[in-house]
Amino acid sequence: MLKIFLVEDESIVREGLRDNIPWQQYGYDFVGEASDGEMALTQIRKLQPDVLITDIKMPFMDGLSLSSIVSQEFPNIKIVIISGYDDFEYARQAIKVGVEQYLLKPITRATMQKVLLEIREKIETEQEQKNYLDKFKSEIHEYEQFSRRNFFEKLFAGQLSVQQIYEEAQKLSIEINAACYNLILVTLQEKKNQNNQSMDSEIFARTQEEMLRYFMRFTEYMIFRWNITTYGILLKGETSQMQELSDRCISNIQRICTLTDTKIEWHVALGEPVERLSQLAECYGKVNHLLAYRFLKPSQHILTHENVEVMSDEVDNLGNLDVNKVDPEIIKSFLSKGSQDEISDFVEGYLQSLNEVLKSKLFRDYLLLSVRFTTLSYIESIGCSQEELLSAVPTDRMQDLIVGMAEMKEYILQLFQKAVSMRDRESNDQGKKVLKKALEYIDENYDQESISLNKVAGYIEVSANYFSAIFSQEMEMTFIEYVTQKRMEKAKKLLRQSDKHTSEIALSVGYKDPHYFSFVFKKTQGCTPREYRNRKG
Repeated sequence: MLKIFLVEDESIVREGLRDNIPWQQYGYDFVGEASDGEMALTQIRKLQPDVLITDIKMPFMDGLSLSSIVSQEFPNIKIVIISGYDDFEYARQAIKVGVEQYLLKPITRATMQKVLLEIREKIETEQEQKNYLDKFKSEIHEYEQFSRRNFFEKLFAGQLSVQQIYEEAQKLSIEINAACYNLILVTLQEKKNQNNQSMDSEIFARTQEEMLRYFMRFTEYMIFRWNITTYGILLKGETSQMQELSDRCISNIQRICTLTDTKIEWHVALGEPVERLSQLAECYGKVNHLLAYRFLKPSQHILTHENVEVMSDEVDNLGNLDVNKVDPEIIKSFLSKGSQDEISDFVEGYLQSLNEVLKSKLFRDYLLLSVRFTTLSYIESIGCSQEELLSAVPTDRMQDLIVGMAEMKEYILQLFQKAVSMRDRESNDQGKKVLKKALEYIDENYDQESISLNKVAGYIEVSANYFSAIFSQEMEMTFIEYVTQKRMEKAKKLLRQSDKHTSEIALSVGYKDPHYFSFVFKKTQGCTPREYRNRKG
């Protein structure tokens, strides 16, 4: 039921309308009345009716003044003015303040019925369109996030000029302008059990969603997905605000993650503020370097320039490090989770942490063998060939190579670069197999309304988060964008080659609601299904 409110200074007219119109029969609840605009305004603000009927001439505040205030405060309220004056100037002013109807007294029941039914139909149509738009926005939200990710990738890689940054940001409705910026990188990964299975994918997904919901509430934080395991948060504001924004950001990440840190692994790296957009690539390079230290200090969840320097000072002063404490799990952890971009930073930090004991050639030989065997063991564990690794990074000249720190560092870099390359290739092969299976399932079921990202992920037995990431990465479009594209292509074919009604076509491509199908068709194709069919020739 729609709510309706009546304002009329003549009590006989007001009571006649109130008591003689079957409001509920026309789809309305009569929620209140007043004798003048001043008395009405307080009640309207409280009740917020859908329709306001008001006389034009009243004491204290007339109908035009009331309509002007109401239309500004509540633009969705439909206003009907009733008047005993057949005056063009009154009608002109009523149109100017946005009234829906201008009726002359006396008002017959038939006239009021016609007006009320027309207004109800208009409100319902507008609400339906709003619901469709909200649903459509929800569906394309994932695509918008994908586009934002591409923008930020180019921004932090230094691939955009300042002018291009503003142009791209404007296209995506991103407010990028600020006096100062900083970058935070957050890694979230599911902990695995002894069988390499996720301990709790549902908790992991909830943690991600809560973090996204929190930071999307504030314009000072711009959160975006960086890769499968990492999110970026761009901080923007005044220079004097940066410390407070950074502290609040890290505090809330810590709050969200520590609630479930028995199920997930998380690390945060904080950059250093910059005052120019052109400096953000440099800011990213430094914060990415910090993030590599998560493999050296896995228990250190928050990584800043200050505490990383303290780490380096501490390990430099160890001197008599027990070689048994050089944990191969650090190498395994990096090889399984690190990226090509992080190899140099990781190796530098790893060797720096062993700086004092590496003065001994005996220890350098030991370390090199340990790194080599750990890498070979990891490569075998993921189903890759040890021979391929050894042929790419020969070991027959190891003793000749290790004459100093620089040569050892270069050898380990080459070893890790090849190992991570093999890992990524294996992962891509597995991802392509998963994607192939998913695409086959989608192609067979896209015309089912029940198809969803979660349903497809369950069918191919991977997490929804992982499937979403590899799908957009490989297909260069999101899941919902792909499904919508498939549906629209089939719909256009049916519109061209058959005489089926629009509602039949909607059902055959996965839309139970034919009106929503028409809405999506127009949004994506630029015309209605009927217009498309009429111009098919």
